Amino acid sequence: MPVEILMPALSPTMEEGTLAKWLVKEGDAITSGMVIAEIETDKATMEFEAVDEGVMGKILIAEGSEGVKVNTPIAVLLEEGESASDIGTPKAAPAKAEAAKPEAEAPKAEAPKAAPAAAKAASSDGTRVFASPLARRIAKDKGLDLSAIAGSGPHGRIVKADVEGATAAPKASAPAAAAPAPAAAAPAKAAMPTGADANTVMKMFEGRSFEEVKLDGMRKTVAARLTEAKQTIPHFYLRRSVELDALMAFREQLNGKLSSRGVKLSVNDFIIKASAMALQKVPDANAVWAGDRILRLKPSDLAVAVAVDGGLFTPVIKDAHLKSLSALSAEMKDLAGRARNRKLAPHEYVGGSFAISNLGMFGIENFDAVINPPHGSILAVGAGIKKPVVKADSSIGVANVMSMTLSVDHRVIDGALGAEFLSAIIENLENPLAMLA
Repeated sequence: MPVEILMPALSPTMEEGTLAKWLVKEGDAITSGMVIAEIETDKATMEFEAVDEGVMGKILIAEGSEGVKVNTPIAVLLEEGESASDIGTPKAAPAKAEAAKPEAEAPKAEAPKAAPAAAKAASSDGTRVFASPLARRIAKDKGLDLSAIAGSGPHGRIVKADVEGATAAPKASAPAAAAPAPAAAAPAKAAMPTGADANTVMKMFEGRSFEEVKLDGMRKTVAARLTEAKQTIPHFYLRRSVELDALMAFREQLNGKLSSRGVKLSVNDFIIKASAMALQKVPDANAVWAGDRILRLKPSDLAVAVAVDGGLFTPVIKDAHLKSLSALSAEMKDLAGRARNRKLAPHEYVGGSFAISNLGMFGIENFDAVINPPHGSILAVGAGIKKPVVKADSSIGVANVMSMTLSVDHRVIDGALGAEFLSAIIENLENPLAMLA
């Protein structure tokens, strides 16, 4: 039977996306794993691979279409021996999908499931089982009962990966077919922050010149997540200043030695290293909020905020405590470059227990950062500024001083623990040579 290709969820926060480009056309042969489209998520432009094989029978959503909800049918794949005349009901999908009403198509997405002929072709006992042609052939060669295999494809459809390693039936297919229901409901959770509606606000500025800026997926996600963070996370703030003179002299010395290798360490590289080591020294601060419990991480996986046009990325450096300063510098440059081009994969910006947001390069002296859930804390870093200081011998001198503010989730980290963690970061920065030990 014809197979509906659904709009995939290509990132953890994706609830709708833009079908940027089709890489195939109607009538093309499609194989499993073949890249068939480019889709813009709330974070990046990603390639979409086919799960099944067949012939592209009908493209339901035109390239360039925005706001396509996850699990909306975007195309129909014809299986072996089928033609465009077999598509039937899904032919009505293009008009409604292109009218930007994917929600109305949800009931029709079930229509192909009701085709008894296709079910009989895939089942040994007459029950309705949905599988790709390749999966059916492999199952037949191996003598497998498809009705006893759980499908991992759209709507519980059995695909090649499900049957390749199968030797026995782990569970019935009926529950598997029902499993995607929660995922289909996910878009309903998308809600923009509360406040005055657009019409109300626009009426306030009648007669005034303004430009209306449409929100893209990234800006919608940033708005929703940060509103959620400020409304649901009990923030408190710890502030300290750090003297940078020893670090600046040490950095200049290291960069002189590393210049032949093309390595130039930034102050931010030292902050990343100092934070990673502090998470190991104060392991109770290396934690995240998980709803009804706290998860304490073993490695130092930390995120670093990177500003991009229209939004923000927080790529995660994993096992940062095990990496040298030069390795951290190279990795951060790579992640930041690909973040600005929106080329990061989801696994590169998901995770971590702690984040760093540095606005010092913009001359900002100090600020309070918003925690990125489920992180337990985030460090806001200001600019290094020459200031008068009282030295150890009580004389007055001048030093490079940088302000740091640790925003803390009080559900995860209490005041004394947060203070201990921030002190560990500052100790590393004021004694940079120890970070090489």
